Amino acid sequence: MNETTAIQQPATAASYRMLHTMLRVLDLEKSLDFYVNKLGMKLLRRTDYPSGEFTLAFVGYGDEKDHAVIELTHNWGQKEPYTIGSGYGHIAIGVPDIYGLCERLQAEGVKIPRPPGPMKHGGSVIAFLEDPDGYKIELIERK
Repeated sequence: MNETTAIQQPATAASYRMLHTMLRVLDLEKSLDFYVNKLGMKLLRRTDYPSGEFTLAFVGYGDEKDHAVIELTHNWGQKEPYTIGSGYGHIAIGVPDIYGLCERLQAEGVKIPRPPGPMKHGGSVIAFLEDPDGYKIELIERK
């Protein structure tokens, strides 16, 4: 099969929708500060599960019925940062003013390992941030 060959999806796939991406975080308050206060997401819901000793916090730019969101999972007993592994890539967020946003985020202490600029092979202006746990967030400028 080559790149241009379309993969046939079941007729029901048209009703499927991406719901969320889950990230395990060491310090939930630092992660909420990053996603809510720095990236402007809303805390949609937060639930403690005492019997399982974990908390789930869902953040995003819109209601879960219409938008994909991020689930932040905080396991209460975790004392060491999680290893991200080589399989994780990044979460991408479209923003209207990538240069202004990165300037503000850098002033607030956010790590920006790849400052905003055009992609090497033309096209979009992108940047990469790191959240408090080291997960990569790609910003893509969308006017």
